[in-house]
Amino acid sequence: MNDFFTFLVLSLFVVMSPGIDTALITKRTIADGRADGYKMGLGITAGSLVHTFAAAFGLSAILMQSAAAFEIIKYAGAVYLIYLGLTSFISMKKKKDAGIETEVKSNMKKSAFKQGLLSNVLNPKVAMFFLTFLPQFVKTGENASQQLIIMGIIYTLLSISWFFIYVHFINYMREWLMSPKVQRVMDKATGLVLIGFGLKLALDKQH
Repeated sequence: MNDFFTFLVLSLFVVMSPGIDTALITKRTIADGRADGYKMGLGITAGSLVHTFAAAFGLSAILMQSAAAFEIIKYAGAVYLIYLGLTSFISMKKKKDAGIETEVKSNMKKSAFKQGLLSNVLNPKVAMFFLTFLPQFVKTGENASQQLIIMGIIYTLLSISWFFIYVHFINYMREWLMSPKVQRVMDKATGLVLIGFGLKLALDKQH
């Protein structure tokens, strides 16, 4: 791989930059604690591995060349993000109306790992990222698929390391963040961010 150090630095900046992943992990950690925050992070990074292998074996290239396939995945991902955003807006009302016991039962039915996985896999922009970013560091004349897989695994390890550190930090602030006033603000802010990302994903044109 060319400029391996450059790849590491750029990957770290990408991983640490705020976005959909950060919004989802923040919301889940505050609402359900550190364990679910870790599971959300694992789900998101598992999605990155899916995109890694897809890019390595050409599936992402097919997706990017097929307008129909791209549109299907794009709108599926957009709908899912908007759904997650809308649930943030109604979560406070559910907490007041249904009570703690019902809230716990409801949360038990939701898989943090699955939410993270779906939000990542159903985002074609992530496929684009892996298809355009990783190949820049592939050394010509060697096995491209193997290099892409190695870089994808390294990127995934960087991601999960950062997510775990971030969740640990957020968990320390959870008592303050769990106050009703802060919760209302966080739920609305997170909802707006997720809906915004979902609408942006749906309205963006394929390049």
